[in-house]
Amino acid sequence: MMLKGIPRILSPELLMVLAEMGHGDEIAIVDGNYPAESAGPPVVRADGHGVPDILAGILSLMPLDTFVDTNVFLMDNGEEEKPPIWKEFTRIIKEAGEDGRVKALDRFEFYDRAKNAYCIVATGETALYANIILKKGVIFPA
Repeated sequence: MMLKGIPRILSPELLMVLAEMGHGDEIAIVDGNYPAESAGPPVVRADGHGVPDILAGILSLMPLDTFVDTNVFLMDNGEEEKPPIWKEFTRIIKEAGEDGRVKALDRFEFYDRAKNAYCIVATGETALYANIILKKGVIFPA
């Protein structure tokens, strides 16, 4: 991609999706085990990339919604010890300067929510339960 300031990991198709999304729209970024193609929303393929890198790229351009109680949804594994990748997600959200208001959803609640997402980004992530939904915020004038 021959533009300044755009993370190279974000494909032209994904950039178009991010530009089309409005305040309150949601985007799911899912691991390689997720049934993205049968979920319903349009799918952008990001094979060969992991969820953390795609998450960081998206958050460099898209703010999270600050007008809601929850703006980040994670797929819970149902165990006391949560998926290790969640710590990475938390770090990335903080490094992006975003106020991540996180809620864990069980697998089927996550599937139901993702069915209503604007788009699903299907990655090649191999970590288990490495699925996240982001709610887009407002771009305030400079």
